[in-house]
Amino acid sequence: METIELQKLVEDVSLNHFDRPIRHQALFNKRLRSTGGRYHLGSHNLDFNPHVLEKAGLETFIGVVKHELCHYHLHLSGDGFQHKDKAFKDLLKQVEGLRYTPSLKEPEEPKKYWQYRCRKCGSVTQRQRKFNTAKFVCAKCKGRFELIGKVETNKTAVD
Repeated sequence: METIELQKLVEDVSLNHFDRPIRHQALFNKRLRSTGGRYHLGSHNLDFNPHVLEKAGLETFIGVVKHELCHYHLHLSGDGFQHKDKAFKDLLKQVEGLRYTPSLKEPEEPKKYWQYRCRKCGSVTQRQRKFNTAKFVCAKCKGRFELIGKVETNKTAVD
């Protein structure tokens, strides 16, 4: 989507859902990382994260546009435009905008851990780094460890 198309989309959403025109610029800002959009209090311009459109789709992006337009219209009308204000929450609910941008992070790969078993008590432990089994003993029974192998898991290391 180009800047002209974005401006047209924001103007259409503003007229259809808020019954008010937008008189300022709407731009894509590739530097936005953790937020879907930003309303500038000084210039009244709107910035939007293009990654939301790419990864989450048009419907989610329109929800972000509605959110930023709530800030825009409430600020220009002199009402409470911050997230904590009742006027903002009510207007956001009325236009069915998004309260939060969905996460854009890729799912993490499972971590790999070295797994060891105590020869004496049989307890199993996992470590991120391999250790010398001749040097270390089990904390529970002071028995020696044997290396089982490497395991993939999403959990953190268990002591």
